[in-house]
Amino acid sequence: MTPRHHAATVRSLLFEAARVLGAGGPGRLEAELLLADVLATGRARLYAHPEMPVAAAAARRFRALLARRALGWPVAYLTGLREFWSLPLRVSTHTLIPRPETEEVVRAALKLIPAGTAARVADLGTGCGAIAVALAGERPAAQVLATDICPRALRVAAANGRRARRRNLRLRRGDWYAPLRGMRFDLIVSNPPYIAPGDPHLKRGDLRFEPRRALVGRRDGLQELRALVAGAPAHLAPGGALILEHGRGQGEQARGLFRRRGYRRIRTHRDLAGRERVTQGTAPRD
Repeated sequence: MTPRHHAATVRSLLFEAARVLGAGGPGRLEAELLLADVLATGRARLYAHPEMPVAAAAARRFRALLARRALGWPVAYLTGLREFWSLPLRVSTHTLIPRPETEEVVRAALKLIPAGTAARVADLGTGCGAIAVALAGERPAAQVLATDICPRALRVAAANGRRARRRNLRLRRGDWYAPLRGMRFDLIVSNPPYIAPGDPHLKRGDLRFEPRRALVGRRDGLQELRALVAGAPAHLAPGGALILEHGRGQGEQARGLFRRRGYRRIRTHRDLAGRERVTQGTAPRD
């Protein structure tokens, strides 16, 4: 540990971090992300100026973040940022941390929304707004409504929408379809809670720190998926579609939920790891 009476530098602080998080691999990257955040700079500057002095207050803040990371706190919560769909998004402990597999929802949605069309899109349980902000940007002619039951999550989503200048994005508070009363959409998307209560993964990694209400589905983990599949037809325009993210290993169950409710053109998309991750279906005929 660098003596406190010596001025800290980028190099010395990263050397400290190596002793706490590891000298290479994820530990090195995480330390650089934390230090870059504290110094309000990019990682490239850390490389270019390793002897750059770091003020005592900034060094203390970095060490505090380092200690929390050593306890397992996600880097995204420590910095308040996570990239999704090439967008720097704000996150908080009231929102899930956006993950690469959720980008499959965006890819599937874009295939159903022709560019330049004034499609009506709803993102239910938006959290930090990752899906909604991405879709609003890729399809500026569309009107995107993002909802969440948590007011603090909605504030984060609103901040992300403003930061990305998504003028075609609106937000409403409410549980699932309640904010959609009287409205119809060409597309409804959601990344709902789908982890079963008691799943051992909830005690590992970042999941330990993320909001349980956004992770854990009731009963067997599929209750929210059932509710979304059942409720969508009342809010879908003719030919509209529902797209849902689900857990790996839940693909067949998700397709079964869609089939039993009479959806058409049901298909499941795999994530980059080859796991079934997102299922979609076209609204049943009246």
